[in-house]
Amino acid sequence: MGEHVELTGWTHLASGKVRDIYAPDGEDPAGADALLMVTSDRISAYDHVLPTTIPGKGKILNQMAIWWMGELRGIVDNHLLAVGRAAPANAADALAGAPRPPLRAVPDAMDARAVVCRRLDMVPIECVVRGYLTGSGLAEYRRTGAVCGIGLPGGLTEGSRLDTPVFTPAAKAGAGEHDENITFERAAAMVGRELADRLRDASLALYERARGIAAGRGVIIADTKFEFGLDPDTGRIVLADEILTPDSSRFWPADQWRPGRPTPSYDKQYVRDWLASAGSGWDRASGENPPALPDSVVAATAARYAGAYRRLTGADPVL
Repeated sequence: MGEHVELTGWTHLASGKVRDIYAPDGEDPAGADALLMVTSDRISAYDHVLPTTIPGKGKILNQMAIWWMGELRGIVDNHLLAVGRAAPANAADALAGAPRPPLRAVPDAMDARAVVCRRLDMVPIECVVRGYLTGSGLAEYRRTGAVCGIGLPGGLTEGSRLDTPVFTPAAKAGAGEHDENITFERAAAMVGRELADRLRDASLALYERARGIAAGRGVIIADTKFEFGLDPDTGRIVLADEILTPDSSRFWPADQWRPGRPTPSYDKQYVRDWLASAGSGWDRASGENPPALPDSVVAATAARYAGAYRRLTGADPVL
């Protein structure tokens, strides 16, 4: 999928890098009780939406997020109201507490790649949890000895396991801009200390349970991000968007992890690495848009996403 599609009964509201949001026809979007979130096959890297799509990617992300919401039920409410027929076996757990029958159904045309979800007041903070040191966290550590203001022991290197996972929030950026890593104190100043405490505690609890589940399947969750909204009626925090997919997490095969060197991954790091290589011919600092991905990179990326789904869930995604 490239551009958003027109759907009978739904009005397109907005599109992000990967997801398209719709409201029911004839309803005021600001007051709609339910929204449709469609996960496309678009892929982004370095704050650019690439001109090439990854076939099946949206369906895998959508089904994996539902699966994780089922596995992590009970820590915090999630935004799900309805899923399509092509859903993981634990979808009923993910939907626990949602009205039955659902207020709205997922359109047949979007069956495996969309969910109906609650309208929320989204919190303008990305809730990042790091259990291992890599990526922007490693770069900041090398400069300052800390990540988002949290001091870490000396001598850490690429892929080092942290003794205790750390909550390292980021301020959401506008379209085409880069999210900014921030301290917990700044996050508290943005949203209030009480809410910041709740976001941190929920994020760490979700990560701890998820990494235990993944470890039992031979997968390391090096880091991940969560997004939350507030229920406009109750003020409760609600887990939203997508969770624990190859787009929002670094998944490493546990048997190939060695501190001090990059670890092969089941996520879109493969695409980032190709874009940063001489073979892409792209200079990230040039200001130009990235090139199209070659067929070999598309196929390898699709295989990594499907492999992550199978290894974590023990089932095949519906494609």
